[in-house]
Amino acid sequence: MNKLEPNGDNCRAYMVLRNQSERHYQSFKLDLIEFRTDGIIGHRFAVDLGPIRPEKTLVKLFDIAGRHCDEIGSFLINDVMECSTGSGAVDDCFSGLSVSSRADAELTK
Repeated sequence: MNKLEPNGDNCRAYMVLRNQSERHYQSFKLDLIEFRTDGIIGHRFAVDLGPIRPEKTLVKLFDIAGRHCDEIGSFLINDVMECSTGSGAVDDCFSGLSVSSRADAELTK
């Protein structure tokens, strides 16, 4: 997670992805849980960050609908819902994730 910024009645999240492998991920869908600043779960949603080219760093954006950024305390990557390349599904994408946050909201897995 790089930053969060207001976008109308939503909060826009900027994710920096670094694919250091030689795999071209066509789909990379995360099950995300957003926690409010009081620690209570706010939203659960899916975000597909694919496609992700091999040996590439890129930025993906997504909006958290109906949530102001200052209401967000943290995010949990609950699971990888879908992870595939051109040759099919990839097993165990979750264990290969390394996460950090430069935003005020923490990102964990």
